[in-house]
Amino acid sequence: MNLNIIDLGRTNFATAFKFQEEIVASRKEDAIEDTLILVEHNPVYSLGRNADPANVLDSTDTLKQRGIELVQTTRGGQVTYHGPGQLVGYPVISLTARNKGVLWYVEHLEKLIIEVLRKFDVESYAGKKDRGVWIENNKIAALGVRVTRHITMHGFALNVNVNLDDYSGIIPCGIKDKGVTSLHLYKPDITLDQVKPVVIETFKEIFDYKT
Repeated sequence: MNLNIIDLGRTNFATAFKFQEEIVASRKEDAIEDTLILVEHNPVYSLGRNADPANVLDSTDTLKQRGIELVQTTRGGQVTYHGPGQLVGYPVISLTARNKGVLWYVEHLEKLIIEVLRKFDVESYAGKKDRGVWIENNKIAALGVRVTRHITMHGFALNVNVNLDDYSGIIPCGIKDKGVTSLHLYKPDITLDQVKPVVIETFKEIFDYKT
């Protein structure tokens, strides 16, 4: 199988979401091949379909002052943060073509992030209770997916060089007793440009695409 790669660069959430929906529609019609969209968002808190609004701690006025947008999304999960220094991946792939289900897909996204971090000599693990990828008691990558007509959308968010203070306005993923972390705390001066090609290479390996 082949994989299209689309790098949107730094893009606001609404623009990227509209683009993602267009790609999903094309994939449902089998007009394009599987696609991995990469993006770095402007600061935004995004709420999953069933997210508890109480997990957003900042008021509307405070969010405006901090320059952080609040959006409702169609993915699963609670509230999370996207912003500068975070690499977001939106895989749009057909599970039917692989005869696989959602759990398989989520587990492979976790494997993807764990392997990427391993290539930077950072050990991590997939949470058994709380989905995502963790280093000790801190989440370094959040997952939130949606599957319609066996086509995936949304995906993963890997903290590469993120200002962790931007998480202070939420209870990330609704988890009160754990924290968040970023790759730069383990690999100083790391950049998205260094991580992107590793994510692409590893995605192809984990999901068995032609290189």
